Amino acid sequence: GVLFDVDGVLLRGGSVLPAAQRALRKLVDKDNHFLLPVVFLTNAGSCQRHHKARQLSHLLEVQVTPEQVVLSHSPLQMMTGFHQKCVLVSGQGPVTDIAKSLGFQKVVTMEQLSEQHPLLDMVDHNRKARVQSSPQSLPRIEAIILFGEPIRWETNLQLLLDVLLTDGSPAAAYHLQSPLQLPVLACNMDLVWMADAPSPRFGHGMFLLCLESIYKKLAGRELEYAALLGKPSLLTYQYAEHQLRLQNHNHTLSTIYTVGDNLMTDIYGANLYNRYLARQHAMTTSTKAVAQGIGSLVKTEAEQLVSSAAQCRSILVCTGVYKPHPPLPHHDRSSTIAEAMSCGHRDQVLEPELVEPHHVVEDVEAAVDLLLQENSVTFQP
Repeated sequence: GVLFDVDGVLLRGGSVLPAAQRALRKLVDKDNHFLLPVVFLTNAGSCQRHHKARQLSHLLEVQVTPEQVVLSHSPLQMMTGFHQKCVLVSGQGPVTDIAKSLGFQKVVTMEQLSEQHPLLDMVDHNRKARVQSSPQSLPRIEAIILFGEPIRWETNLQLLLDVLLTDGSPAAAYHLQSPLQLPVLACNMDLVWMADAPSPRFGHGMFLLCLESIYKKLAGRELEYAALLGKPSLLTYQYAEHQLRLQNHNHTLSTIYTVGDNLMTDIYGANLYNRYLARQHAMTTSTKAVAQGIGSLVKTEAEQLVSSAAQCRSILVCTGVYKPHPPLPHHDRSSTIAEAMSCGHRDQVLEPELVEPHHVVEDVEAAVDLLLQENSVTFQP
């Protein structure tokens, strides 16, 4: 099976990379149906799966089903322990619809919170409240879901801190000495991502960095996450393998190939999952851990997410975030790894071997040629 990253591998902004269509044509039949299990594994999270599948089908000129798309927030549907809690959601796009499609029943948006508490958002003087809050009251916030980078960072940062430091009741004064913290579920840790600009753009990981810094400054302690989802989290790769296996009529996959452009998300995640698979196969007991976030445990409905593949191999392409350095006298592989690790999330364990790809190729077409050659596969379109 194959896991394809999207931005920087298949697309740059709204444009299709030339190698992408050539690569995918080698994997489909005359009816544009895939000849082997394929999942598009992206840290995007501002839409629902069926919208992303429709977009990819149109741009790539192949038939992509919603079941072939795994977004950064997709594993949240397995976290049923939070589905009945009142959750505050942050991000872009139809965040309420996204949350409800994942199983969350009580959803509050930043806009609703701001309307209910108009005195909280005071950064933009032109948007200062001139009316009293509406008589309808919102329930206490019990958890926070961070889907992706918002549009108004200053508003979201302010309101998130208000909720975190008042234990879900932002109309109250801060409780800085409280030993408790609301659960935070964060999707997409990408510090940067590759769009149309010549250099990478800020990703959700940059927003998380701001939130963590402000929280630590005010609360005097680190912000803790109940879950970190999206690549490179283990639960995300377990969920992606589950989607691959469904395409394979629930038969076990021998090798999963992950094609990506980011050392700290795609390659780190694939290598971390490869290590996890090796340890799972080495276990002799019947009880195997279900992993999430970067590497801790979470209580989910993940019994069905059985990790049965033999290995997960990472393939790095040079069309996105990663750019191979010219052979300068003072530049070596260790400095490239150090640069990549500096772009990782705070909670990632910085192990150099996890950002060493199994293969480095020019583009996604070369990646497809490589995996087909390794498996001695020839398809007749």
